[in-house]
Amino acid sequence: MTQNERLDFLLHYLIKERKEYENIRVLDSHSEKQRYLRSLMNVRPPLPVSAEFLSVQDAYLSERLVERGVTRFQDLTPVQPGLYLWRGDITTLAADTIVNAANSGMLGCFVPCHGCIDNAIHTYAGVQLRLECSGLMKRQGHKEEPGRAKITKAYNLPCRYVLHTIGPVIGDAVAVSDRRLLADCYRSCLDLAARHGLHSVAFCCISTGEFRFPNELAAQVAIQTVIQWQRENPNQIEVIFNVFKERDYDIYEKLLRADRKTQI
Repeated sequence: MTQNERLDFLLHYLIKERKEYENIRVLDSHSEKQRYLRSLMNVRPPLPVSAEFLSVQDAYLSERLVERGVTRFQDLTPVQPGLYLWRGDITTLAADTIVNAANSGMLGCFVPCHGCIDNAIHTYAGVQLRLECSGLMKRQGHKEEPGRAKITKAYNLPCRYVLHTIGPVIGDAVAVSDRRLLADCYRSCLDLAARHGLHSVAFCCISTGEFRFPNELAAQVAIQTVIQWQRENPNQIEVIFNVFKERDYDIYEKLLRADRKTQI
């Protein structure tokens, strides 16, 4: 089966799943088909799916990963021992685990083609990730609280696992409790990674997007918390600060450079 044939199969399967989709007409352009597939995957509830669908989906996403390219964290240059700064798409990073900035439902983003990291991670992991998260939440019996972390498989992502954590949502101003909750996110992820024997963790900029935590303050909390955890747990976990925007890269680079100077 070619990649185009896989794409057509997946679209046809997902459209046939729901009666309300029966009048959907997908345009012939490849990019339009890809966008429709992502949208249908984004809105699909965590329901069982056929083994054939999973086989075709996994082959399709594997080929998409080859097209998008993979970055191995071992090929990155540390900015200081145990710490890396990398600007790129976290869904293409091969590390032991990446961190997802989730929401309290922990099922991923249901907004079609939304630009958040939660949407991207669930899109490129495949529908299995939402199914696993749904199982976790059903067993828990209540919404996830900020500052904690859960671990799942990564499925079609190049990392081994995904850590899911919920940062604080900021209203008018950042409170002390918000800073504490954000720090808890980083500590909870590192503690959970350590318990599972993982040695490399890639953090996104937790809470800085839809949750409106100021970027520079969030970076300060992230760096301080991670460095303190590494000092208390030496030689256990290497950390990659992953950023997507140039602005965030500049912020982290400045703060990490200042931290290096204080150590000299």
